[in-house]
Amino acid sequence: MSKIIEGLYYSESHEYVRVEGEFGYIGITDHAQHELGNVVYVDMPEVDDEVTAGEDFGAVESTKAASDLICPVSGTVVEVNEALEDEPGLINKDAFENWIIKVQLSDKGELDNLMDAAGYKAMIGE
Repeated sequence: MSKIIEGLYYSESHEYVRVEGEFGYIGITDHAQHELGNVVYVDMPEVDDEVTAGEDFGAVESTKAASDLICPVSGTVVEVNEALEDEPGLINKDAFENWIIKVQLSDKGELDNLMDAAGYKAMIGE
């Protein structure tokens, strides 16, 4: 059974957003990292890059597959999780603790297009 955290926003493509003020921390869900298996590489954008809801912002590669990362919200990248460059497997240890990018949100209204924990749980059938 996958870990799902209340208070986060979830996308159909298995990314989450943790909102803190005007910033969103974006990563992949616990369900997604279970499906991918051992994560061996994370492709991330650069700081100051613009990301757009519904568009690719990077990729996660595992020993089983590669998967594009689809941004759940739009904004400007203000930080990338540099720890993942050296140790991408941190996502397997705790996908929610090991976010991928931090963005300054450009339109908080986009969060209304995402699921809450109950919606995500229903979508993945748990």
